[in-house]
Amino acid sequence: MSLTDHDLIARVLLDDDRHAFGELVRRHQAAVRGFLRRLTGGRHALADDLAQETFLAAYRDLARFRGGSEFTTWLFGIAYNHFRSARRRERESVELTDEAPADALPGYEGTEPAATAATDLRHDLSAALTQLSRDECAAVHLCYAEGLTHEEAAAALGCPLGTVKTHVLRAKEKLRRLLRAWAPA
Repeated sequence: MSLTDHDLIARVLLDDDRHAFGELVRRHQAAVRGFLRRLTGGRHALADDLAQETFLAAYRDLARFRGGSEFTTWLFGIAYNHFRSARRRERESVELTDEAPADALPGYEGTEPAATAATDLRHDLSAALTQLSRDECAAVHLCYAEGLTHEEAAAALGCPLGTVKTHVLRAKEKLRRLLRAWAPA
């Protein structure tokens, strides 16, 4: 029988069971890293560093997790806060002079066009997602890729429910406009 997240958390808190926390990391690291990679625009090294910081903070502050939401919702909130802090530090320390063109995709520079329609759609969707604001991207990713409800996404992002709904609505409108070539006639 597999232990639930709450069982593992209890083991960590009561017995300082690091193997239980390791299991929590194994269960949720892919989702946290994927979320952070989307927010960082595919900057894998930064996303991985932020994911590591997220899990270190989660371990340190695990006693603060009250169980009022899913553990993943709490983790996404920590991850989003670390992302925002990194973005703030980046803005303070680096002055951008040459921005990449809006249609440039990280990692796809100079590659041949995709051979299949499914790959083309994935590429176009990735490019369209880069056109969203970071808040819109975060809300869409949490609600659609991670399957969180609007309420859970609001808790993770630390913003009002109406704000998340607005971000999702605006993002969907932008994506619909940017991907209109893929819409059936």
